[in-house]
Amino acid sequence: MFQTWLHALPYLLGAGVLTWLVSVPLRNVTIVDTLWSLLFVIAAFSYAASTPPIGVRAQVVLVLVTVWGLRLALYLGRRTFGHDEDRRYQAIRARNEPGFTWKSVYLVFGLQAVLAWIISLPLLGSIAGDARPLGWLDYLGIALWCVGFFFEAVGDWQLARFKADPGNAGKVMDRGLWGLTRHPNYFGDFCIWWGFGLLALGAGAWWALPGPALMSVLLLRVSGVSLLERDIGQRRPGYAEYVRRTNAFFPGPRRP
Repeated sequence: MFQTWLHALPYLLGAGVLTWLVSVPLRNVTIVDTLWSLLFVIAAFSYAASTPPIGVRAQVVLVLVTVWGLRLALYLGRRTFGHDEDRRYQAIRARNEPGFTWKSVYLVFGLQAVLAWIISLPLLGSIAGDARPLGWLDYLGIALWCVGFFFEAVGDWQLARFKADPGNAGKVMDRGLWGLTRHPNYFGDFCIWWGFGLLALGAGAWWALPGPALMSVLLLRVSGVSLLERDIGQRRPGYAEYVRRTNAFFPGPRRP
């Protein structure tokens, strides 16, 4: 099993280096956001190629991770194409000049490849784990994945429509799913990866749970909620009221 997991790492690092090469003439590392979800697709197919023949659970996981990965990559690619480097990466660039072009190989692209490799553990567990028949944990995992995909995809769609209206410039999106949680897309990602975790448990791969646990930490404490809300109140005057009335992560009714 460890060899199968290790076998995927060069593919992920190679994808990171190739994407870095694209970013160099652009002087824009935001492209790594588009790569992020595709790294999991690459990892999943690497695991499947190393463990033939694959069973029903593995086939389900390959479909789910591909649907999630391609949708998110297309959404982020379309959103960032033709725009300046994201302010998050501008801050990283400013802290690491001179020489950020070379440093970004490991600070940005290599780091994300390694994080994706660790987080992909439930994909490994589901694909290369015990080939027992699908059970209640698997169906619960698929249901949780569906909830997550709904929150992520619909939340992204609602936000894109909101931003496309010039009349909403500078306003806070607090409608639809964004009225239930300030981060429906991050909550959706959380559900998706714990859904994969349950599928891994269904295959007997309890050791795969550090993957969704790490994703949860990233979403809640590192690159997700905490990073996004660090200074958003300064850029959006109405955000403090939005924070007062709306749950940060887990959906719930709006407070009066």
